[in-house]
Formats: sequence, structure tokens, C-alpha cells
Amino acid sequence: MLSSLLGSEEEALSSIVYSYKHGFSGFAAMLTESQAAKLAELPDVISIKPNRYYKAHTTRSWDFLGLSYNQPGGLLEKAKYGEGVIVGVIDSGIWPESKSFDDSGYDPIPPRWKGICQTGDAFDANNCSKKIIGARWYTGGVAPENLNGEFLSPRDLAGHGTHTASTVAGGLVSNVSFHGLGAGDARGGAPRARLAIYKACWGIQTSCSFAALMAAIDDAINDGVDILSLSLGGIDEIPGTLHAVANGITVVFSAGNDGPAPQTVNNAVPWVITVAASTIDRSFPTVMTLGNSQKLVGQSIYYQLEPNNKFTELVDGSSCDAKTLNDTDVVGKIVLCYAPSDVAFTLPRTSLPYVVSNVLNAGGAGIIFAQYTVNILEILHQCKGIPCVLVDFEIAYKIFTYIGTASSPSVKVSPTANVVGKEVLSPKVAAFSSRGPSAAFPGLLKPDIAAPGVSILAAMENAYFFDSGTSMACPHVSGVAALLKSLHPDWSPAAIKSAIITTASIVDGYGLPIEAEGTPRKLADPFDFGGGHIDPNRAADPGLVYDIDPKDYIKFFNCTLGPSDQCDSAVGPLYYLNLPSVAIPDLKESVSIMRTVTNVGQQTVTYKAVIEPPPGVKMTVEPSLLSFDCNKKVETFNLTFVSTRRVQGVYTFGSLIWSDDANHSVRIPIAVRTVIEDFYADTA
Repeated sequence: MLSSLLGSEEEALSSIVYSYKHGFSGFAAMLTESQAAKLAELPDVISIKPNRYYKAHTTRSWDFLGLSYNQPGGLLEKAKYGEGVIVGVIDSGIWPESKSFDDSGYDPIPPRWKGICQTGDAFDANNCSKKIIGARWYTGGVAPENLNGEFLSPRDLAGHGTHTASTVAGGLVSNVSFHGLGAGDARGGAPRARLAIYKACWGIQTSCSFAALMAAIDDAINDGVDILSLSLGGIDEIPGTLHAVANGITVVFSAGNDGPAPQTVNNAVPWVITVAASTIDRSFPTVMTLGNSQKLVGQSIYYQLEPNNKFTELVDGSSCDAKTLNDTDVVGKIVLCYAPSDVAFTLPRTSLPYVVSNVLNAGGAGIIFAQYTVNILEILHQCKGIPCVLVDFEIAYKIFTYIGTASSPSVKVSPTANVVGKEVLSPKVAAFSSRGPSAAFPGLLKPDIAAPGVSILAAMENAYFFDSGTSMACPHVSGVAALLKSLHPDWSPAAIKSAIITTASIVDGYGLPIEAEGTPRKLADPFDFGGGHIDPNRAADPGLVYDIDPKDYIKFFNCTLGPSDQCDSAVGPLYYLNLPSVAIPDLKESVSIMRTVTNVGQQTVTYKAVIEPPPGVKMTVEPSLLSFDCNKKVETFNLTFVSTRRVQGVYTFGSLIWSDDANHSVRIPIAVRTVIEDFYADTA
């Protein structure tokens, strides 16, 4: 095929970057646009896509989720800490010397493992072990600038892959912290699971090539992984993931870090688990004492390189842009960066790195940065022992007023403290976490679930660092999926996904509805957190699951489980899929859908429907009772939605719960948007 196009077999072979053969059929090649156009015209070619690049989306969190080592009878113990499960992590590689990957006490590598240990720069065969049982790396299709300074091997330069791998399956490491902060035992969710590493993301910015990702997924399918964890973002589906699911592999993706704007969720296909990020019950208060003895509190990860109990001169830097700082004497001073007029068009996550760089380059001795809550403490790593504190606008206004009235304004910043437990209201959906509805597939309710993703302490090189993002939330769900796979080895990926979604919590530690941080803060809805916040111990015994044969997906997508599973567009209403959620984006008068549930709990049981209709929608369930016994393990029911108000384009939310009046409450989230005219819909 290529040889006829390029003129010779030698040229054809030299143009090929990857050949995909395990999970799907195809290849990646270096072609001109005209060559690609000619290739697309050949009868055997199903589709051609240009190479694209995806962005990688990182102690206390597992205890917060109820997976404590000292919890007899919990999921962690029942699942034998993930023993026997192989988790594939497609990311920026691994730092094998980290204590999180020590293989002491592990049994030999499972004989079903078919993978390899691919060596390279600063990575030899000894870097694989009974913990890191395989490692591969992929440079095909990667931009040359992303390889500058890189390890051409599975070794992790950026640290992102090491952080996510240790979060999902790192072993128990005692007495770790970030300069005393977050001190305790670090471990992954499935600490006895094995790791298979696929380095497809390169450079400090962890750019991930489309061609390389496809090659990694193709190899992972053949290697024998049970779970695939991908903390990266993309606009559409990556081919190969449906084949992975068809091979019994649970695939977990991060939802993206473009929140709180709606319609920003990534990786929104039905066969994967798409994860939003939430906070945990840990806070890092940092006390600032003004020269007038007034004490104010912000958030930081400030540690002192040398003991310092002195007051430092305080100055107003306004927006702290380079020009303002050049016109202000900030050398040796702590700078207040407070520009409320910039809030409407400046995202703190984007502006803070520049502000920190500007102030430090100008000789500033510290920063007090005013922002609304956006969960960005990890950016302060670059301060390296210099006081950099995040405050809200109320605190900033008090400091601004003090500077304007004091003859010699000064401030003393105390080292950051830890606060853990009920005093910290949690969980909350993180402000940066991408939100639904899905722009590509509005008939799917995405994200699926929320999990800890804010200030997560995990391994980077030989130390431990905080990081935040849906990248950090993703391996939390991957870890839980690994435990569920160990406990229920016969469960399909759809069953594992269903168990996680239908048992999630929608209330915080005080039993109040979970909030979603943003502008402004609000009560969370399914477009923020899907089914809710993950509850691993309840997921171990969900009662009922919404199972799906992977072949059912092809009924609703332009894809096949044949030579290619390129799935670009839906060909039917996706709410007909047997998913543990319902999203109807176009309810005009009435819609009826069918769902099937499988009993995985006690043998003889009856479930009763408890409905919470979305406002403005009449919702009925038929039948309203489901009975199971030793001969009947599967039941089908119908849901009907009728619009009761003629309002254009507003989503409202509800739920359906199947309750056995005992230990099981099987809840699915519901989102419905009424539509009168097809040409207009409001995403509110």
C-alpha cells in the first residue's frame, strides 16, 4: 500500500513510525499532506488522522477515602491490597529508585505477563523488578523539541508519571513529607499491584503524541494489563481504548483541568471512566502577622530554609506584572499582588506562575497573591523556601488597607501548618476540574466520578511532592478499580465502572450536599462530579450493576471491533446505552429508555425504585420493584421522561435509586435538558 504510494518498499518502511497489530490494525507514518490524501482514497483504508498532542493532567487521600491499613474487613484487606493485578500507566515514565517501587516481599512476576523491560538512557534491565514488571518508551511522532534533555528510556524527567504511578500502586513508605508538610505514610491505592510503565509523554510539559499513545495502548493490550490509567487530556477518543475494554481492561482517564467552565470535559466516551478532581480533608494554613500585630491566614506550602522570625518590609505590587515591578522597589521585600480589576479576564492558575517568576526576578523576598479559590498550591514549589502565600480578596483588602495607612508596613510569615480532619470541609469539587456536559457527546453524562486530586503528596524522583489536577484524581480511581478487579476478577470493565458510580457519595463529611468550587461556588451537580465522590468500600458491594457487552458500543458509534475502532461520532441516541447514568440533551415531549441491571449481591432480594425527577420533568419507572433469586439474576426496567414545562434549553438534575431497604442503595445520576427549537440550547 505505502510502497506503491512512495515509490519503493524501502521508502515505505522508512516512513513508518509505528505498526499497530495487537488490539487494532493500522500504522503511523511520516507523510506529506498530498501523500496522506492519496492514501485516504485507497479502498482498504478506513480512516486517516493527523498526529496530535495530548497534555498530561498527581498520603492522606487514601485514608480519607476509607482505605486505611488498620481497617479490618474493608476493601483494601478483602482485595489483598491489589495482589495479582497489573496496572498499566501511560504517562511520562517512572523513577524506579523511588522507595514507592521497592519490590521487597513480592512474589515472582505473574506468568501471564507478556511485556518487556525496554532499556535506554539511565535505565537498564535492573530497573525493572517484581514491582515494575515492564517498561516501554515511544518517541515516534514526538516533536523533536520535546526530546531535548530527555531520557530516551522509560526514566521519568518531568515527574508526572512517577507521581501518578505511586498514587495508584506505590508501596507503603513510612515517614515521608514535603519539608515536614503532609507528614505520614505514603502509598498507592492498590499497594501490592504490579506496575507496567508506558512512556508516551515527553518533556517538562509532558506532551503526549497521538501516535505514541496508540502504540502504548496496543502494546498494553497484548502485554496483559488489567487496568489502564491515563492522566492526560484530549479532545476526542484515542483509538484502541475500546479494544482494551473489549479485552477486559478497565480504562481510566482524567477529565481535564479547564474548569469551572462548562462543556470542557475531556475523554468523554462511554467505555472509559472519566474522573473529576476533588479536595480532601487537609488544609495548609499559613499565618501572616502584620506590623500592627494583626494576624491573617492564607494558604501555602511554605517551609523555612533557615530559621527566620523577623518582620520584612511589605509593599503593594498591584498586578505584579513586569512593568509595575520595574517601577516599584521590591528588592528584599514581600510583595502584595492584588489586582481585583483583573479577575474577570485573568485565571489565577495561568497568572500565578508568571507573578511568582516576576517577583523573584525583581528581587522580591516573598509574595502574597490574591485569588479566588482555585486549588493551585503546587505552583508554589518554585518559591523554594521563600514565603509565597495565597489569600482571598477579603484578606488581601485588609493587607492593602494596612499598607496604605502604615508608615513602614511590614509582615512576618510563619511556616505553613497542617490541619487534617473534620475541621476541613470536604470533599469539594476542585475549581480547575473540567465540567460537563460533553460537547462531543451530550447524550453521555460526563465526568463519571470525582476523586481526590488537590495537593496530593506522592513520589517524584527520590522525594515526595504535592501536585494537583485531574491527573492526580485519575490514579485514585485506577487504584480502586485495581482493588475491585482483585476482589471480583470476573467483573467486566462496565461492571467495575457501574459499581464505582452507583455507590458514590453526594454529601460531604457532615452530610451536607457537596459543593463545587468556582466562580461562584455552588452545590455540585452531575456535570461537576458525575455520580458523586468515590466511596471505595461501598463499591466493593454495590448490589446491582449496569453491565455492557463491549460490542453494544458499536451500535451507537461509527466504530467497529474489526480492523479499526475509530469512533468519532454517535449514530444514535447515546442515552439508550445501558449506562449507570442518564443524559437527555433534547427532551421535547417524552423519551422512554430501557436499562438492565445484574444482581451481584445477596441471591434473593427485592429492590424498590426511589425517584427524584429533574425539576420540570415527570419521571416514571416501570416496574418499580425488581425481584431476584437464584434463577433470576438480571432484570430490565423502563424509564420515561415527560417535559412538564415548555422552557428552552435548561438542564435540570435528578436521580434514580434502587434500594433493598438494607445495605444497598444503587443510585444513578440524571440530567435532562428540555428543547423546543433545535437551533438553540443553553448549556446552563
